[in-house]
Amino acid sequence: MIGAIGQYSHAAAAAVFGLLALWQFSRTERRKAMVVLGVAFGLTAIWAAAAALLGPGAAFARAAETARNLGYLGYLLALIGHGVGDDRRRFVHLVFASLFFVGLLQGAMDIAAGLVFPGYAAEIAIQGSVAALHLTLIIGALLMVNLLYGSAAPEARWGIRQTMIALAAMWGYDLNLYTFAWLGSAAQDELLSLRGLLMVAMVPSFIVATRRSAGLKMKISRQVTFRSLSLVAIFGYFGAMYLAFGAIDAVAGRRADLVQIVLVFLMSAGAILLLPSSRVRAWIKVKFAKHLFEHRYDYRAEWIRFNDTLARPGDQADPLDARVVRAIAEIAGAEGGILLVPREGGGLAPSARWKWTGLEVPPKAGGEGFARWLEASGHIVEIEPLRNQPAEPRPVASLVPDWMLASAGAWAVAPLIHRDRLAGAVLLEQPRIARTLDWEDFDLLKIAGRQAASYLAEAQSHEKLAESRRFDEFNRRFAFILHDIKNIVSQLSLVARNAERHADNPEFRADMVATLRGSVDKMNALLARLAPNERGPTEEPRPIGLRHVAQSVAAQKSPSHPVLLAPGEEALALADPHRIETALAHIVQNAIDASPEATPVRIEVREAQGEARIAVRDRGAGMSGDFIRNELFRPFSSSKETGFGVGAFEARALVGEMGGRLEVESREGEGSCFTIILPLASQDARDSDERMSA
Repeated sequence: MIGAIGQYSHAAAAAVFGLLALWQFSRTERRKAMVVLGVAFGLTAIWAAAAALLGPGAAFARAAETARNLGYLGYLLALIGHGVGDDRRRFVHLVFASLFFVGLLQGAMDIAAGLVFPGYAAEIAIQGSVAALHLTLIIGALLMVNLLYGSAAPEARWGIRQTMIALAAMWGYDLNLYTFAWLGSAAQDELLSLRGLLMVAMVPSFIVATRRSAGLKMKISRQVTFRSLSLVAIFGYFGAMYLAFGAIDAVAGRRADLVQIVLVFLMSAGAILLLPSSRVRAWIKVKFAKHLFEHRYDYRAEWIRFNDTLARPGDQADPLDARVVRAIAEIAGAEGGILLVPREGGGLAPSARWKWTGLEVPPKAGGEGFARWLEASGHIVEIEPLRNQPAEPRPVASLVPDWMLASAGAWAVAPLIHRDRLAGAVLLEQPRIARTLDWEDFDLLKIAGRQAASYLAEAQSHEKLAESRRFDEFNRRFAFILHDIKNIVSQLSLVARNAERHADNPEFRADMVATLRGSVDKMNALLARLAPNERGPTEEPRPIGLRHVAQSVAAQKSPSHPVLLAPGEEALALADPHRIETALAHIVQNAIDASPEATPVRIEVREAQGEARIAVRDRGAGMSGDFIRNELFRPFSSSKETGFGVGAFEARALVGEMGGRLEVESREGEGSCFTIILPLASQDARDSDERMSA
């Protein structure tokens, strides 16, 4: 029953694939891949016809099956060859050449089994070898299907999806078939007979595929290249071992087991000695890059790795200058490197290194002439030609430091240029496999050097900016202190003038001592504010009576100018006593400076809209709206001849630090009103403050 189904299904497959081949050749489209697909359809028809007439296990049917598989492999090769770039063609051709070789070898052994050495015994003798070669060819073909579909651009997969599904189904069925055959299972005969049904079922997929475009855009990565080559090498290794063991059995006779054991031992020892060697791996990488690819570097992968090394975050990462050396060295395949940076007075000095610990670098690592030449030319300096030919006529030959020429490991110097300025230079250590630099190395190292130089320049700019900010902070504090000192000097000057008239008055002497003591305390506090990370005596905001603060400030300023505190109730605010007193003193002093000599400055304390307020009013010249918006709170901008222009700026800053704000109202010719607005203390804080006062 199964035999009859197999015969009729193979006959039907022969008919439909023959029609597919004729239809394919009759089309006006003559792309190479579609022509090869038509040939594969024809070979499929021949195989199916042979299986129907002679039986699926006949020698001619098996040879036709091999031709069918090679035909579809040729179609895959045409597709990949159409879409892949020139730099990958050698790799593609090598992989397919290996598969074609396996297919031809398997076909030859099939023919030998059925024609050259007829007889059941001969077929049984090589049946395992033929099944193993079938499996090798089919596995390789399935890998190529996966490679082709996975590497195709998303928009191109629509055109080849049905073909890839049909081929994957066909070879997937054969994979199971020849696995059973290799294991000696009796189910292989039934599976051979039923293949005709599978081929007939795949016809719709092939029809749909031939009506779609087969144009491809592909990019086979180097990672895929090396993995595919590794698989080819593994298949080759097993094939070679199989043939070698067969030859040993035929030649060595009784000693075959001993020879095989010795061979396995020698190959294992060689693998243990060679494969872990970084020198061997470097040699393989250099040879593959040289003979399989048009370009030495996978620029996308190199650039991603380069930038990842430079921008690597985290506390465990190396400093930036060490990462720069590593990034440049890894691109060129160098074993290590040393960063040389411009030194004061000219020349180069060592800054950082990566891995290269055995080289002693003098403090003056390069002369001024060498640094200038690197900056002007931007060229990569290769050390080996200069070392071997001391009489080299190039200008750089006489500028390279002697210690570089004397170091056997020194390989090349890559300058780091940022905006035509030399940010540094990386001395690279010789790679494990010595080689000369070519144009591709020079171009990539130049571009990478400029990128690394920009990182170094940015880091230096950040350091300078941070230093400048520290100076700005110090200058800002010093300006505030000068402003406060000016107020203290004015107060002491007033005391000195009054002392000439009231020195004999005991009450005046007591006030003078208190004033001097307060001035000394303020001076000490001002000096403390000059220290780093110090802003003077400050406290966390707590309930403060603003009327008490206003009385203290009014008492301080009244001797020099009338200052009146308007009657009213106490307003309890959350504030720092020192900050609020300093801010209010600045505002009152500005109001005094803006007021006529006998016109008092008025201070008002009140609660309004759930906030505590201190208003300072004067009847001076007033300010325009433009001046308030653009000049009033700008530091070091003052309308007074002897002013520093920081009083209003510092007052607003101090109020803001306490969670408040400073509002200004002014009219030219009528005066100004500065209002400090602070959050009110909560009721619990008020009760606590009253209990402490009691």
